[in-house]
Amino acid sequence: MRILPATAAAVTAALAAGAASVAAGRLASDAALKAPPGRPLPTEPRLTVHGTAAGQITLTRHLAALRPGRYGLAGDGTHAVVGPVLGTVEHGADTVVRRLERVTHGTLVAGDRAWFTPNLYVGNPGTALDLEHADVEVPGELGPLPAWFLPGSRPTWIIAVHGLAATREHAMNLMAPLNRRQVPVLALAYRGDVGAPSSPDGLHHFGETEWRDVDAAVRYALDHGARQVVLLGWSTGATMALRTAALSGVRDRIAGLVLDSPVLSWETTLRALAAARRTPGAFLPLAVRAAQGRAGLRADHDAGTAGLYRPAVPTLIFHGPDDAVAPWRLSRRLADTHPRLVALHTVEDAPHGAMWNADPDRYEETLRRFMTPLV
Repeated sequence: MRILPATAAAVTAALAAGAASVAAGRLASDAALKAPPGRPLPTEPRLTVHGTAAGQITLTRHLAALRPGRYGLAGDGTHAVVGPVLGTVEHGADTVVRRLERVTHGTLVAGDRAWFTPNLYVGNPGTALDLEHADVEVPGELGPLPAWFLPGSRPTWIIAVHGLAATREHAMNLMAPLNRRQVPVLALAYRGDVGAPSSPDGLHHFGETEWRDVDAAVRYALDHGARQVVLLGWSTGATMALRTAALSGVRDRIAGLVLDSPVLSWETTLRALAAARRTPGAFLPLAVRAAQGRAGLRADHDAGTAGLYRPAVPTLIFHGPDDAVAPWRLSRRLADTHPRLVALHTVEDAPHGAMWNADPDRYEETLRRFMTPLV
């Protein structure tokens, strides 16, 4: 049977459109599956530096530049720490002036492009904070996992797990206050991080496989003197903490969870990141399906995930309604569903993974009160 030329052309065009759609979905899914450690997520805008003066930095006026609190300001080859918006100086119509606390490395000049990061510190706990620490290796299923261990006299260790596009440097924001309370800290680099084994497919899995590295860290802590552990995770690190608490063979030794900006719906987070890369709305479902096919991710509604996000131990969540990556409403629902175990500390005007940055003093006091009965 012969296909008429017009019909053949229509079939060819449909096949080409289908292939293009698949490729577009695959590319959109890269926003999460291939997010490089230490680089900004697509939801984080790049700001232009307009100039610096003694203790001041002028940035492009943007909602991000007006955030309350303290942040790292990272660029290509530069890192600085900026404090609050200065109310005592004159601001231009298109600029905002913040306190410039220090330039960690590099030089900031007018015209530089930079982005806010939760990381106030770079390097290691010794060089950045002058804290005693040891570089250790946690035996993981894919190979050795580098970690920093900060000793303390308490029998309960904190295992700190960074999130999507971050590094273990993120944990340094909390190391000094924890060290003052003599709480041992193990800050882990897991699969896909610099110095750690790569995931076999080279992709992130929203904690579905990475949680096994957290499980390995729990076992390492128990083998090296910890009586019990508290898991402290940001973003997908919080997802890993929840999975470890639900699935680990030594979950009975996990005394509590601290979750900062937890990713409780990988599909919603993937859509948000893909949309931030200007992926047309029609392609967002394709990005989800591409992620499922490429990384073997379970759909959020699968029965196999039931119970993973129902904590069985005391849980403290730091989260806020301005999180554009992981919806605050899901943390609210989790706290409302399990009021006896889950406490939600709402943080206003803070981006994803940066709840501490918006109000460090209040964050640390809330964490101290939660940790007191556990350590």
